[in-house]
Order: sequence, then C-alpha cells, then structure tokens
Amino acid sequence: MPVDIKRVLVCDAVDNACVKLLQDHGIQVDYKLKLSQDELIKEVKNYDALIVRSDTKITAEILDAGAGRVKAVGRAGAGVDNINIEAATRNNVLVLNTPGGNSISACELTCFLIGALARPICPAATSMKEGRWDRKLYSGTELYGKTLAILGLGRIGREVGVRMNAFGMRVIGYDPITTAADAKAAGIEKMELEQIWPLADYITVHTPLIPATRNLISTETLAKCRKGVRVVNVARGGIIDEAALLTALESGQCGGAAVDVYPEEPPKSDTTRKLINHPKVVATPHLGASTSEAQVRVAVEVAEQFIALTGKSTVYTQYAGVVNRDVLKNVF
Repeated sequence: MPVDIKRVLVCDAVDNACVKLLQDHGIQVDYKLKLSQDELIKEVKNYDALIVRSDTKITAEILDAGAGRVKAVGRAGAGVDNINIEAATRNNVLVLNTPGGNSISACELTCFLIGALARPICPAATSMKEGRWDRKLYSGTELYGKTLAILGLGRIGREVGVRMNAFGMRVIGYDPITTAADAKAAGIEKMELEQIWPLADYITVHTPLIPATRNLISTETLAKCRKGVRVVNVARGGIIDEAALLTALESGQCGGAAVDVYPEEPPKSDTTRKLINHPKVVATPHLGASTSEAQVRVAVEVAEQFIALTGKSTVYTQYAGVVNRDVLKNVF
C-alpha cells in the first residue's frame, strides 16, 4: 500500500522548489530550522516525514519519539551518516537520499582542487592582494602525463575520471562494485588497491564513510605511495586519517592536500586546525554541493520521491534513493 504522507517537517534550509512541489501535490509543509534534539522529539510526532540536509542529526531518540507516525526521512544530499539508519529501520521508517543530485557539483570542485594542488593559485592570489609580486615562489607542475587514482567509482568518481582525462592524465581507480567495463567507459583503468598506491601522483576519494573506508588514507597506505603524492577529499571526513596526513605533509611524503570535509564540522580539534593551516593544504568549508544548481536538484529530488511514495502521481513514480530497502517490503 502507498505511504500516507500528508505533513512534512523541513528541518534544514532547502531550496523553495522542494516546498512548492510538495504543496502542489496537497502535502502540508512546515519549515522549522535549527531545532534542538529535545525540540525535535516534541515536534516529530506531528509529522509523517522529515527533510534534512547535513546539519540536523536524526537520532534514535527522535525516531523512537516519532514511532508510528513518521514514515520517511529524506536527506537532500548524498551522505546519510547524520541519520540513524538502524533505528529508522527498526521503526519502519524509510530513509532516502538524492545521490545523483550533487554529483556534478562535487565532481567539479574535486577537479578544481586537483588543479589548485598542481598550481598554487590560492597562495599566489593572496600574495597579490597583499601587494606582492612573487612569481618565482609560485611555480607549479603540469597535470599532463601524471597519474590520478580515484578511490570510489560511483557517479562522482566516474565524472571526475571523464574530466581529468581531458587534461591528459592517466586515470586509474578502485571500486569493489563498479565493473572494469563501466570504469573503462569513463576513461578509468580499474585496479586493485595494492596496485594503485605506488602509481598515483594524485589520489582523490569518493566513497561513503563506512567501517571499510574509515582511515582508508592512513600512515600505512601513504607509506606505500610515491614521495610527494597529493591527496583530495571532497567525500566524507574520516576517510583520511588527519593525523597521518599531517605527519606525511611534514615529512614530505605527501606533497599537498585539498580537504573539503572533516570528521567534525565545523572543525574544532587541534589536529584539524593544524591541517587547515598547513601551507601545503587547500581547505574549503564543505562546499561540494554548494552550487545553486545542486541545491535545487537535491531539494526537488527529495520532494519527487516523497510524492512517488504516496502513489498518487503518474509523473513521479520512482524512489531510487531509499537506503534501507528492507523497509519497503514492510510498507508496500
């Protein structure tokens, strides 16, 4: 049977196109931002579904408080590590995301950061603003002929491969699921991880944060790389061991890093602050999906999937972003 979604609570700022689409399909939408956990526990029992970005944490306590009423939680974006999937599944709550919505934006930022590691654009621009003319200080290297390793060959990883091939890079990659044929179609030579480490001039990670990928870039794996390897993370904080990266930057084993995501956001730990302030690091404040196009896309995709779940639309019928698909068996 279809999912009865009549009232939706938007917990984080999303593009208004999401709200309008839901309202156009007879769904009431309330917008309440920056609610504390205690406030959300009180509110949740009044709603059939919730929409979040990355700011609001949907904990087991919140899901338990909404048991029997809340039927779905939509994440306008890709990562769902701010939602307790186990508690949601236990309470028969569907969790869905919009994995394709920010792919191009995250891919493009990755490519720009790879370029910023090859050519020291950021410090050069700062020095110009400070009135200096330091041409000799800011010499860089070409990307042409260098080897880029992409760890994670989902939508974003493959899009990065397509674009960096155009720079004349050799693109290699690893993914436990993506086939060699799919990788090849994006211009990527699929290899095993142990083959990749010693070949890469640049490494970019595009995996979810799961136990198998936590500290994927570590003291051990960095030691297997070429001296001076450069590393990019526009995926999730925690995939790179920050302390190991900092040590490698200090020793010269790592020649530079570009980081857009952190284990804690905003960053507070001493290690993260040292990493951000390191002269060989380009740091950005989680901008992967921060484009006007991606914001509209992810917001609309959540709304479309909620509408599809109600079964009342002939236009919107897909809910491909459902993460805990076992719940579908209980719902339909």
